[in-house]
Amino acid sequence: MATDGKIVVGIDIGTSKIVTVIARIDDVVNVLGVSEHKALGIRKGQIVDIEEAVSAINGSLESAERMAGYSAAHVIVSVSGGHIESQNSRGVVAVSSPDGEISPSDLGRVIDAARAVSMPSSRDIMHVLPRNYTVDGQEGIKDPIGMTGVRLEVDTHIISANATSLRNLEKALGGVGVDVDSVVFSGYASSLAVLSETEKELGVVLVDIGAGTTDICVYVEGSVAYSSVLPIGARHITNDLAIGLRISLESAEKIKLYLSKEIERKVLRHEDDMSVGREPVSTEKKDEIDVSSLNLPEEVRKISKKTLIDGIIRPRLNEIFTMVGIEIKKSGYGGQMPAGLVISGGGALTIGVVDAAKRMLAMPVRVGYPMEMKGIIDEVQSPAFSTVIGLAMYGSTLESESTLPFGMNMPQIPFLRGVSGGKFFKKVIDLIKSFIP
Repeated sequence: MATDGKIVVGIDIGTSKIVTVIARIDDVVNVLGVSEHKALGIRKGQIVDIEEAVSAINGSLESAERMAGYSAAHVIVSVSGGHIESQNSRGVVAVSSPDGEISPSDLGRVIDAARAVSMPSSRDIMHVLPRNYTVDGQEGIKDPIGMTGVRLEVDTHIISANATSLRNLEKALGGVGVDVDSVVFSGYASSLAVLSETEKELGVVLVDIGAGTTDICVYVEGSVAYSSVLPIGARHITNDLAIGLRISLESAEKIKLYLSKEIERKVLRHEDDMSVGREPVSTEKKDEIDVSSLNLPEEVRKISKKTLIDGIIRPRLNEIFTMVGIEIKKSGYGGQMPAGLVISGGGALTIGVVDAAKRMLAMPVRVGYPMEMKGIIDEVQSPAFSTVIGLAMYGSTLESESTLPFGMNMPQIPFLRGVSGGKFFKKVIDLIKSFIP
């Protein structure tokens, strides 16, 4: 396999599924391998059972490795949950160069100054995202390197997480035998994959609806200005369906997915009929939806569409977007988002989600799909894979850190390329144990 571009491994650890993508970063994300595995030991984005989580992560990673023909050593992983918090901070330093030219080291110092915020010991900073710089009172500068000045200031957006949750995540990935290069807020990762530069400049809200949580990222003037996580997601809709129809959660999930696909097919059929000038044949005069093809164990055959959509799904979507509206108001940037709202995550596939968002928030709404990809993209062309593609994009900006024990460099040992120290020695120990009676 050619290794011209940098290889990045992203693992999106969600409440319902764990997705691994292995991609080569050229000019775009070139997907080499992808795998989706049912999540175990994870609730509302946080690990609640380390052993089960290790097993699920390992299953997802190994499937992606087989598809890509690459052994992962370093990974970039997403994190979400109600423990995520954000705040804005300002840093100020004097320019160190005698001639006043701003260098990368000045940028590093001013961001460190912004990072020095009062925070409990139980929290760790995940991201310090520069919003804009000010040089000697001149505001709105995006990249001050090479400019001349005496005083350099920066406005940053800081995203922090519960330290215990991050330690448990690292411990689980250590059990899999890979090193964590970076931990990324899943809402920020999704925004990298689905938002255009124009939307970010105009001002836009990204809402990533997962199974157990909903991540919110507000962009103003090209950079993140506010982030938060709601402890509610698409699984709540599934729960409502299960209770309302008196069926199992598995059957409720099947009906929810079938409903979204069925309505999409009918819309396409209607458009085709209209385009040839023929009166569309209405199959919707009856209120019933036939779900007999799903072969549900409860032997449900037909369900009232009005009961499903108007009675169960719509009220829950309205609740989610009411909470999103409260967060937007809390951010203080409510009137600065002409690009509207972009919905991603698996919950973006729920029937009526765009209508509910428009109704509750009164702004332009679209469903966000991952952009700028090539390779095995049939698998990942869905809002549900926004976060993991965003992780690959984020990984392309990181400096590569490929090291082995004893100070050996990765490229000098071809047969170990792509194998981390931890993973290599774990495999050696497992081999030795297999010979012990």
